[in-house]
Amino acid sequence: MHSTPELILHLLKKNGPQTAEMLGDALSMTSMGARRHLHALGKAGQLESFDKSEGVGRPRQFWRLTAAGHARFGDAHAELTAKMIGDVRRLFGEEGLAKLVAERERDMRMSYEKAMTGAASLAARVEALATVRAAEGYMARVERDGEDFILIEDHCPICAAASACQGFCRSELALFRMMLGEGARIEREEYLLDGGRRCTYRIEKTE
Repeated sequence: MHSTPELILHLLKKNGPQTAEMLGDALSMTSMGARRHLHALGKAGQLESFDKSEGVGRPRQFWRLTAAGHARFGDAHAELTAKMIGDVRRLFGEEGLAKLVAERERDMRMSYEKAMTGAASLAARVEALATVRAAEGYMARVERDGEDFILIEDHCPICAAASACQGFCRSELALFRMMLGEGARIEREEYLLDGGRRCTYRIEKTE
């Protein structure tokens, strides 16, 4: 069972900046109790606060994860992964790195096709995609925006690899398009490596 500080970190990772009142409501505790945990996490370097104006009245204090807070969620073997990518690029050039990305995409395609067996509708395929991505550590989920689906990934377990070689991200987007089929259009709206706090994808039915 997660401790209260761990739950706070997960809520901020999933939902973005929150006030003590918002976190208190989510955790069924007082805002004062939530604030004590927030200050402790702030002193530990996991969180930072900032003021945000919302119309009339005094600015409200919001809390968000610091780089150290984001790092709590892990990037599997980040340092080793980044070094290995650098070594592949140095030894085999960009062509060798492209082959590495293509091999990963092939393995993922086989796994995703198995996970999406029997998912006939676009809604079913999107949910199956989110399920397999969640199992891979992306904290993936689906929301609706009118007729569109929004695939949300609150965490990137390969962030170091993607930072070293954005071919991984391009490959994943191409794979998503393949898995969802010709009757869907998918575009990335938020991008972690472009300053976003997460990656999100808008999926629109075209047929």
